[in-house]
Amino acid sequence: MNSQQDTIYAHAADQIADFQFDQRVAGVFNDMIRRSVPGYAQIINTIGDFADRFVVPKSNVYDLGSSLGSATLSIRRQIEGRACQIFAIDNSQSMIERCKENLAAYVSDTQVNLLCADIRDIEIQHASMVVLNFTLQFLPISDRDALIKRIYDGMLPGGILVISEKLYFEDNQIQHLLDSQHLNFKRANGYSELEISQKRSALENVMRPDSLTVHQQRLTANGFSHFSVWFQCFNFASMVAIK
Repeated sequence: MNSQQDTIYAHAADQIADFQFDQRVAGVFNDMIRRSVPGYAQIINTIGDFADRFVVPKSNVYDLGSSLGSATLSIRRQIEGRACQIFAIDNSQSMIERCKENLAAYVSDTQVNLLCADIRDIEIQHASMVVLNFTLQFLPISDRDALIKRIYDGMLPGGILVISEKLYFEDNQIQHLLDSQHLNFKRANGYSELEISQKRSALENVMRPDSLTVHQQRLTANGFSHFSVWFQCFNFASMVAIK
């Protein structure tokens, strides 16, 4: 999945618009993620490993907020021959178009249904796996419980939900420490202070991270009986919940 270099915020702007997953972002998304999210490749690979372990024959898999299809591809590679369907859903047409190209580059007998839609409108049915890979944090906080409840209700017993998110820390010292480490990560990957500042402004109104405690409480309150963080690097984490 090739990508151009991310230079979206490289030049000073008089006004910073809210971040959108538009055509510009879709074109540089792989580079943006690689340079911004520590451990992203490991998360994607392990999502595939979880699929191999949890996806049962003739069930459905949902990649909610599928972007360019990295998680979908990782899952699909691991569930060949199981007569499953994957539903890859994103509300950005630009992301869906590029995802379609990425999926077409690999031959598979697993059907992938690409849908340009709001994940809050999707009915979850007969699912053995659902993935929210850096997606929940972009939904209004008031809508998150209802989505998790709908996912739980549509999952098979023993099904797995994978949620990857940027975390908020209630301890101010920890928040400052891990936020500083993340900034150093982006600097080491070539982002300038201007790019870091302008992107932070763009995300301020559209990305609202939860704390780990809130994630666990939400999942437990909506029925999930097993929960753990399986990966964390600085202020980024990936969690699993099992029905």
